[in-house]
Amino acid sequence: MFKFAALSAFVALVPLLVNAQVAAYGQCGGQDWTGATACASGTACTKVNDYYYQCLPGSSGSSVSGGSGSGSTSAPSPTSTVPTSTSSASTAPSSTSTSSAASSDNPYTGYQIFLNPEYASEVQAAIPSITDSAVAAKALKVAEVPVFFWLDQVAKVPDLETYLAAADKQGKSSGQKQLLQIVVYDLPDRDCAANASNGEFSISDDGQAKYENYIDQIVAIVKKYPDVRVVAVVEPDSMGNLVTNMDLPKCSAAAPTYKTCINYAIAQLSSAGVYMYVDAGHAGWLGWPNNLAPAAQLFGELYETSGKSAYFRGLATNVANYNALNTSSPDPCTQNAPNYDEMLYINALSPLLQQQGFSAQFIVDQGRSGVQNIRNAWGDWCNIKGAGFGIRPTTDTGSPLIDSIVWVKPGGECDGTSNSSAPRYDSTCSLSDSLQPAPEAGTWFQQYFEALVTNAVPSL
Repeated sequence: MFKFAALSAFVALVPLLVNAQVAAYGQCGGQDWTGATACASGTACTKVNDYYYQCLPGSSGSSVSGGSGSGSTSAPSPTSTVPTSTSSASTAPSSTSTSSAASSDNPYTGYQIFLNPEYASEVQAAIPSITDSAVAAKALKVAEVPVFFWLDQVAKVPDLETYLAAADKQGKSSGQKQLLQIVVYDLPDRDCAANASNGEFSISDDGQAKYENYIDQIVAIVKKYPDVRVVAVVEPDSMGNLVTNMDLPKCSAAAPTYKTCINYAIAQLSSAGVYMYVDAGHAGWLGWPNNLAPAAQLFGELYETSGKSAYFRGLATNVANYNALNTSSPDPCTQNAPNYDEMLYINALSPLLQQQGFSAQFIVDQGRSGVQNIRNAWGDWCNIKGAGFGIRPTTDTGSPLIDSIVWVKPGGECDGTSNSSAPRYDSTCSLSDSLQPAPEAGTWFQQYFEALVTNAVPSL
């Protein structure tokens, strides 16, 4: 009932939106755009690309009258080709050492993504519990999809060496260069606006020094394996909280430490040749018009203060979330937002980053984005019912701004517990659109994994 009511409200608002004035940094046109096209005083409707026109102050792009953006071209649909860790290549083994300078090319190009052994093991262990043979057969395919390895506690850092050693061995035996994907995720007072994902370090208990030691351990291990390329998503939720949640005492108090620690991480990981994408939330968080400019300013500041490293490749979006890459039919929960999918968000944020001197590239998590129109509210994020695995990892992204579609969140690992008496309980995990009962965050959630397999789009 909620979805249909919201959709009806949206349709009723369309004529009003067309006649309204778009605020600075809002969308004013683009292919299939049906919203308002007139920009507020002091801004001009400027073409960013065929799909996105934006009201920009002192526009530096090509301004268009009315901002209709009725171009006839369309972006190609991403394929579902899945890079795997197996190879039938018969060429002679070859390897390349990490160069002292980062490549300006897409770091995924020419590399085979090494499968996350931890996740593959979890998936394989889940198969015997699946009673439907068709679902079990599909689930087995998930073990072949490259998923990021989360370094969410310092105790997991030694596993990084095990996986890098295996990737190095595979690369040398197959002749196919290997790439390992990791998530750097252990800030002190981590996730200052949430409870389910609180970390192990506290700012008040020497957290900064402990975090720097954690980074140093990662760097030391990566440097041992220069023939394996490492790509990292850096600190999910951190910078987003510094844009929108500074009214929370924990976030405002953590902000200086967050910035210092992430600067340290970028500098040290750059020394080991790690390509990095700092987390940039998602369309429903930083994609709102009022959040875009502050977000761009903050990321531009981070790029500047971290030394403008070429290894700081850009930003990651939709990590562990459910937003579509692109859609012509906005999910009712997006509440008439102009940037209602990740492509629109990236197209809106990119020119503002360029104004800050940061020519960022992007990667987009589509691991659980196969099904849309399943959330009651855009801010709902915990074990959403009806979700399915989404577009498989690929560099055929449909946008020159996006290096790769990825699966950052290991589908099947729980977002948070629905047990209200648990120390890390977050009330979001007890909402009506969250699957319950749910175990502790990070632990395996068999029922949810089976649902993701069953609901996958495209089908596994």
